[in-house]
Amino acid sequence: MLDESVFRGSRLCVVGSICRDLRTAPLTPGEHLFQDGETPTDHIVETIGGGAANSALAAAGLGAEVRFAGKVGDDALGRQLEQILASRGVRSFVRRDPRVATGSSLALSFTTGHRHFICCQPNNYTLSYDDVDLSMLEGGGHLLRGDVWFAEPMLAGGNARLLEAARRRGLTTSLDINWDPQWNSAPAAVIRARKEAVRQVLPLVDLVHGNVRELNLFADSDALPVALARLTAWGARGVVVHLGAEGAGYFSRGELLTEPAAPVRQHVNATGCGDLLSVCLMLLFDRDDIPLSEKLRLANAIVAQYIEGQRPL
Repeated sequence: MLDESVFRGSRLCVVGSICRDLRTAPLTPGEHLFQDGETPTDHIVETIGGGAANSALAAAGLGAEVRFAGKVGDDALGRQLEQILASRGVRSFVRRDPRVATGSSLALSFTTGHRHFICCQPNNYTLSYDDVDLSMLEGGGHLLRGDVWFAEPMLAGGNARLLEAARRRGLTTSLDINWDPQWNSAPAAVIRARKEAVRQVLPLVDLVHGNVRELNLFADSDALPVALARLTAWGARGVVVHLGAEGAGYFSRGELLTEPAAPVRQHVNATGCGDLLSVCLMLLFDRDDIPLSEKLRLANAIVAQYIEGQRPL
């Protein structure tokens, strides 16, 4: 049976956000959350955050060689986050910028399975192409550009330059289509322009990653098959679909292959599951000797173990 030993020797370069996360246990949603008062929860956990940083840690925990590039402030929190990366085996290419503060995110989880993030991340908002030490790309492997919406300088040309640099060095590439904070509040014209900036780089992307809602919103679609067809028509080679309790999917060449989720006995971790699923598929992307269905089943099994608290990735 396929196991995580297949990840050893793989190589992942990650560029994106890093911050402090405060994560709540699942809360019961309701109007009481908008009233004066206090809501108890089973736990509040402080962890390293940012989808990109979490992906780097997950890959290292699975045995891959991992490099991470991002930006922090020249402050105690930034240094603490760098130390966490190093302690978990991630080689850091983080830039310290004294002009910004290292940010934080409050991750609210709900019993419905939905989440809401409250963020203040000056370091990640200002990440630019010039902040990335391209020597991190030497040696090949796979590049993940995570948290694509946060940094305006990257949207305005930086993403294309980074992906082109990776392609020139022979790396395969991934792009995480997560939730754009602007989708909740920005004018329609701003949202359209931001989506178009990301769509323009899809010919440089081997794998797009996202859950059903994110992919549909990004593709201006009400149906997943339409969204998947548009993503590949815009240039992406394939799409990894996070299906939540239904498992995972992989779309390429007009066909969607799905595998059901592995059984979960108890729910300990509610955030980071999509990042972990995607990491598994990235690390195995070039393994043509492994059937796609087996890759998906292994990823689902690892995600289930993480949800149950068996994997402190």
